Order: sequence, then C-alpha cells, then structure tokens
Amino acid sequence: MKKGMLYGVGVGPGDPELVTMKAARILREADVVAVPDKGSGEKTALNIVREWTADRELLYCPTPMVRDKALLDGCYGKIADDICALLDAGKNVAFITLGDPTVYSTYIYVHKKVLSRGYRAELIPGVPSFCAVAARLNTSLCEGAERLLIVPASYEGVEECIDFPSNKVFMKSGRALPALRDKLEARGLLEGAAMVANCGMEGERVYESLKELEAGEGYFSVVIVKE
Repeated sequence: MKKGMLYGVGVGPGDPELVTMKAARILREADVVAVPDKGSGEKTALNIVREWTADRELLYCPTPMVRDKALLDGCYGKIADDICALLDAGKNVAFITLGDPTVYSTYIYVHKKVLSRGYRAELIPGVPSFCAVAARLNTSLCEGAERLLIVPASYEGVEECIDFPSNKVFMKSGRALPALRDKLEARGLLEGAAMVANCGMEGERVYESLKELEAGEGYFSVVIVKE
C-alpha cells in the first residue's frame, strides 16, 4: 500500500478569507485533519477552516503551552506516532497551524520528526500574522534598504533586539506586553510603535499607538515598531 502524505497547512492569522486557495484545496482533499490542542478548549485554527473541514476526520494533537523541552518533545513524538500510523494506512493528513508553518510554528517539530522517519511531508505557506497586522495598520513593514527584525517578545534577549537598528515585529507578546511597552518608552520608541490584538478574529483591537495601551492583551498580539 502506498503511504499517505503529510501536509503542514498554514491557515493565516484569523480571517478565513486569508486562507490560500492551495490550503483550502489540501484541506478538502485530505483524509484526516490534524488539529493542535492547547488544552484550553479553544480551537482557533480549526474555527478558521471549518468551511473546508466540516466532514473530515479530525485528529486532536495535544500541544501544551509550556516550555519544558523534554515534555514537549514527548508530545511531538506521540503526535508523530499517531500521524505516521495514518500515513501507513494510506491516508493523507493535513495538520493545520496558525499563520505560516515556518514562523514560530509548533507544527514544524512534528514535521521534522515525520520526515526523519522516512515519510513524505510538505509545507503549505500561509499569511503570517505580522503581514496581516501591517495591512490592518495600513503601513509597510520595510521599505527600500530598511531592515526587519522579528522577535519573540516573551523570550530572553528582547532588550538587545530593541536596540538593534531596524524596524521590528514583536510576536508572542502576551504577558510580556506591559514590560515591552515600558522598554520601548524608555528608549523613546513608543511613538513609532503600534499593535493589533486578535487580528482578523472576533474581538480584534487596533492600537495605532502603543501609548493607548493601558493593560495587557492576549497571546495573539503583534507589535510593530517603525524606526
């Protein structure tokens, strides 16, 4: 029996109209749709693509929001086991992931494990959240010779990134957002900082200036700083 194919499908930042035609086709043709499960009850990626997955078999994949590398590696290994069993049965699997699968995606760890076992896997690009945020703010990310630096704001090394001469995107802000705001203000960069929370989703909030931010925002917050 011919083994199935795994697709890591980027479904964009939240607006179903930003799902690419290729992603929609892959989802329609897949035998199984793998869904990341953070354990919170919310299935953000699945909600985006319900139009194309209503009659598909679903495989829920536990991906807890922790930084314990050993625990996460065990979870990714179990997901890879489940997916490879489906591939062995000749089924094609589409693993959905927010934004683009090559940008801070949990899926990429599963992708590498499946490839290392000799199975076929392909990445299907999606619209990254920071591109959607820039469009929502009606601004560019970089022009001419400008450089762009993409930073995971809740990890170490943020201060040296703030000081690097470039336009900047701060992703994964979440609880780190108030501290990031203070660091930007201390450097006189608040005027050029803007943010969108839940871009393209229900409850979207737009901050033309980070000066407007009085409290923290959720995980889906992207800050753009223009120098």
